[in-house]
Amino acid sequence: MVKQSIFGRMAQLAKANINALLDQAEDPQKMLDQMVRDYTNNIAEAESAVAQTIGNLRMLQDDYNEDIKNAQDWGNKALAASRKADEFRGAGNAADAQKFDNLAKVALQRQISSENEARAAEPNIASQSEVVDRLKTGLDQMKNKLNQLTSKRNELVARSKTAAAQSQVHDALRSIDILDPTSEVGRFEEKIRREEAKVRGQQELAASSLDAQFNQLEDLGEQTEIEARLAALKSGNAKPAIGAGGNTASSSSTVDEADFDKL
Repeated sequence: MVKQSIFGRMAQLAKANINALLDQAEDPQKMLDQMVRDYTNNIAEAESAVAQTIGNLRMLQDDYNEDIKNAQDWGNKALAASRKADEFRGAGNAADAQKFDNLAKVALQRQISSENEARAAEPNIASQSEVVDRLKTGLDQMKNKLNQLTSKRNELVARSKTAAAQSQVHDALRSIDILDPTSEVGRFEEKIRREEAKVRGQQELAASSLDAQFNQLEDLGEQTEIEARLAALKSGNAKPAIGAGGNTASSSSTVDEADFDKL
């Protein structure tokens, strides 16, 4: 019953749907570790049960070998007693001859008894040998399963860590995409461009204002010359116009040209 229960649990564990268990587990790595521990403990119990079964077989074999040896010994004693009886009978000592013949019979009886015990043990020994062979085979298979489970555990844990690392990198890259530092640089560059454009506008405004001031100065100079020439005309000291005898330039662009016809 002990062996059956142990191997029964081991068989159930071997046939368990590991993927379903892992899907239900909150921490698959802990689940795998626990499965390895359970399997290891079951194998340890199975080894103890198999060792006990092997021990029982060895005891049966020892008893069998002892019966075979006893049968051989009693056969030798029976032969020795029979020869001794023949010697006494040849010497004319019938009493001692009968005595050793009786001893030979006793020895033969015990030889037969030992042989019968040995024969009776043979089927049991054969059956137990088959059981031990099956248990050893099953135990070897369970150890192989444990190695496979351990390897699978290591593989899955490594894959889980790799997936976690990849997920972490992916999250980091996604956060970089959301908070892209190059977009901050772009906004800063745009701000600088606006400031530079503002400076250029200010420079253009300053330049146009300076041009206006120079134009005002030129207009003021022309008006001053006009006033001076008018004063010279009134005083009779007017300079002659370039390319003309005594004609003078107009003093104002607002004068109606028809007024000159009235002169």
